[in-house]
Amino acid sequence: MGKLIVEANEVKKDGRFIDTRFNLQDKSWGQKVYDESHIEGAIYWGLESELSNMSGTEGRHPMPSKEQLQQLFETAGLTLEDNIYIYDQGVAPFAARAWWMLKYANFPNVFIVNGGINALIEEGFTVTSEIKMFPKSSLHLDWNEKIYANRQDVKQIVDGNDKATLLDARASVRYKGELETIDVKAGHIPTAKNFDWEQLKDNNKLTATKQLLEQFDKIDDIVVYCGSGVTASPLYAVLADAGYDNIRLYVGSFSDWITQYEVETGENK
Repeated sequence: MGKLIVEANEVKKDGRFIDTRFNLQDKSWGQKVYDESHIEGAIYWGLESELSNMSGTEGRHPMPSKEQLQQLFETAGLTLEDNIYIYDQGVAPFAARAWWMLKYANFPNVFIVNGGINALIEEGFTVTSEIKMFPKSSLHLDWNEKIYANRQDVKQIVDGNDKATLLDARASVRYKGELETIDVKAGHIPTAKNFDWEQLKDNNKLTATKQLLEQFDKIDDIVVYCGSGVTASPLYAVLADAGYDNIRLYVGSFSDWITQYEVETGENK
């Protein structure tokens, strides 16, 4: 499969760059810092402006439709031949969110820059406030449905009709149902196991921990989810980068599941 999460010194200077910096507590921050300074040639995709369809109903950060995604990619002038490098502020979930969407569209050369924008700056990449425009592209996309899961796919797993492991990327207290400040129900999708994505953070880098690799070493099929499909993305990316082939992302995640189905509390070993 090759590397999917790359270090700044592995980034090709002639690649396409996508800036996905965002802050859930200050939703205008990402666009503001991009306008002030970004990697030369980078375009900006915000979580709630480009990377979600906020008028949708499948969870708190609904996935854009295929038609919306294709329009986004073509408006950005992306081609299937591009080396595409996505960065955020470092150890955030936003670059992984954009990366997964491009992988869903089967872009072959798309990478998360480990360490975010600061790693690129330290490597000598030029920053600017100038916003570069690219000619619109025309894409013939072959969507990779093998990495996508919706609510009914997950229900098949919960009911035992499909053999796969559900993996909840949220903090343990939310997974167990001990604390919930965002969603209207507390707990997790029945049968799910837990691995808090925050454990992947190591000195401003995303790293596959020994615990993660040992805990899920013998598992063939994994479906990752979180609260709204955002923080599950880096867990998906780290597993894929470590060589796991059969992984899906439940894009609606817990906030979508609870609109129709019941939850469990406590912990599944």
